[in-house]
Amino acid sequence: QVRLVQSGGGLMQAGESLTLFCVGTGIASGIFSSSAMDWYRQAPGKQREWVASIASSGNTNYADSVKGRFTISRDNAKRTVYLEMNSLEAEDTALYYCHSVDNDYWGQGAQVTVSS
Repeated sequence: QVRLVQSGGGLMQAGESLTLFCVGTGIASGIFSSSAMDWYRQAPGKQREWVASIASSGNTNYADSVKGRFTISRDNAKRTVYLEMNSLEAEDTALYYCHSVDNDYWGQGAQVTVSS
C-alpha cells in the first residue's frame, strides 16, 4: 500500500525554524522520483492552500506568503520531500500536507503551531 508518511510538526515560537518530512512508502523509487510533489496547508476555518512545489527536475515554486522563508527539497533515493520553514510567523499555523501530484497521494498531515 502506497503511503506518504509525514513527521516534523510541532509548537514553535515566532521567528524559529522547523523542517517537515514526507516519506513515500510502498512506492517504487522511480515512480516517486518522477512525480512532482507539493506541500499544502490548512489553517483553522480556512480552505486548504498551496504552499510550495518541486518538480521531478528539482525546479521549485512557492506561494508569495512563504517565498524567501520556506524551502522545498527532495531526496529521491530516500523517497523523501522536505519543507524547511524559517522565520515562522503566527500566520503559518496550520495543518500541513504533502502531496504527490502525478499519483494524487496525500500525507496524513502534520500540525504546525506558531505562537507570537
